[in-house]
Amino acid sequence: MKIEVKKIDSAKKEISVEVSGDVVKNKFEDVFKKISQEAKIPGFRPGHAPRDIVEKRFSDHAHDQVLKELIPDIYNQALNQENIDAIDMPEISDVKLDRINLSFKAKVEVRPEIIVKNYKGLKINFKKISVTADEIKRNIDTLKEQKKAEQVDDKFARELGYPSVAELEKAIERQISLQKDNQQRQKIETDLLDSIMKDLDFKTPQSLLDRQLQDMLRQTKVDLAMKGVQREQIDQHEAKLIEQLKPEAEKQVRVYLVFGSIAKNENIPADDHMPQKVMELLFREANWQEAA
Repeated sequence: MKIEVKKIDSAKKEISVEVSGDVVKNKFEDVFKKISQEAKIPGFRPGHAPRDIVEKRFSDHAHDQVLKELIPDIYNQALNQENIDAIDMPEISDVKLDRINLSFKAKVEVRPEIIVKNYKGLKINFKKISVTADEIKRNIDTLKEQKKAEQVDDKFARELGYPSVAELEKAIERQISLQKDNQQRQKIETDLLDSIMKDLDFKTPQSLLDRQLQDMLRQTKVDLAMKGVQREQIDQHEAKLIEQLKPEAEKQVRVYLVFGSIAKNENIPADDHMPQKVMELLFREANWQEAA
């Protein structure tokens, strides 16, 4: 098998493949055998028609079947041999086939080659989470206003499912602390990603972007429908939704590709848990500094 790979850009390659000899001849043989066994030819029982008649009658069908079976197999062999990480179905062109030769070109999007160097020891500034008495009071005052209560006492607390005001205050403190912790974690994640992504220059594969965009569009449509927006109205604004979702979709794809590169460096399996494991690695290897 002769393979020639041409780089079109950072996210696309063209693979030219030529194969000849027994691979092609044997495939034709297998296809004609199957046709002979199944074909209904007047004057002959299935499997007993002369080979020359079978070939004459079903030449075009056999040609198409050989292409259908052989091209995917040869294409995948070429990917493995050249270590090409294809991320979408190929665009096949320039197909030529006779009884002993097959050649074709396959244009395919590939995972960009991303070299991520400085992802360990990144500086993280964090604050120790604390909740003030004033924050607790403001939350309780809001609840009091919503309930139209005259005063905050144990009876008021029990109406909210807590045995006493003290327990209500503890619950609110935990809630505020958890909220602050989540907000800080989200900010730390954003800062880490910005630090890693800022100097990386690579083309976003269009097929991955389209796929992510469609997934996000479907979810957005579901969310809008759950809020009572009519389907006709949602469909009418689909183009606008796509434009609004596009920047975030591209960001998510690029982050995923960068995480994939880090995962490869760190021997982290490329499964559904990969992004989470990479983020855990970034946190673990970061330079944590408590802010004043």
